[in-house]
Amino acid sequence: MTTNIIGWIFGIAVFAAGVVNTFWGNDPEFGVFILLLSSVYFPPTSNILSAISKQAVGFPVPKIGKIVLGSFIVWATLGVGELFDKIDLMMQDF
Repeated sequence: MTTNIIGWIFGIAVFAAGVVNTFWGNDPEFGVFILLLSSVYFPPTSNILSAISKQAVGFPVPKIGKIVLGSFIVWATLGVGELFDKIDLMMQDF
């Protein structure tokens, strides 16, 4: 239950960062990439991906893999993606 709530919260946060990166700034492809990666954290998609990986490889994706991916997303979005600068651009449009 707790992992579902954490998955929804982190998925929504990453999705929002992906939307900001897609429509503001100079790299919409990066934003779409982040949007696609956010789907990994939503519980319904996570369950489907776990079932597919279990069938294809014989074991589900370990939770540490999602933690490493989440760390990469946070690093890429905040550091490389300059999220706060893009949020400032977004706020100027409103």
